[in-house]
Amino acid sequence: MTTVGEFMTTRLVTMDGNDTLTAAAQEMRDSAIGDVVVTDGDKVAGIVTDRDITVRGVAEAKDPKSTKLNEITSKRVVTVSQYDDAVAAADLMRTYAVRRLPVVDDGRLVGLVSLGDLAVEREPQSVLADISADEPNV
Repeated sequence: MTTVGEFMTTRLVTMDGNDTLTAAAQEMRDSAIGDVVVTDGDKVAGIVTDRDITVRGVAEAKDPKSTKLNEITSKRVVTVSQYDDAVAAADLMRTYAVRRLPVVDDGRLVGLVSLGDLAVEREPQSVLADISADEPNV
């Protein structure tokens, strides 16, 4: 059995729900990532992706300089443990139609597992794995 902890990403960027869309977009640009984990203290409050900023923010004519991440973050957060089976994590992604799962240990954020991480681990010859393993465009 392959566990989530064996291949999860531990290089995380977290932001407070009161941070703005502009701040999140700048952080994503500077860190060459497509998402930030939104936290409320030590608790995971959600994930905001570059797509969320575009679809839930800009496309809805929200001002990115004043709109807070809390306003566009999905409130339903599905998490996994680093000890969970990778197949179970993939099943959760399918069931809840999400592409990223925060990894928590005793409620504390310790990592993130993405659909791309699963592809690289489970199907290394797949196109998604090739794309996910490449260096980000900058």
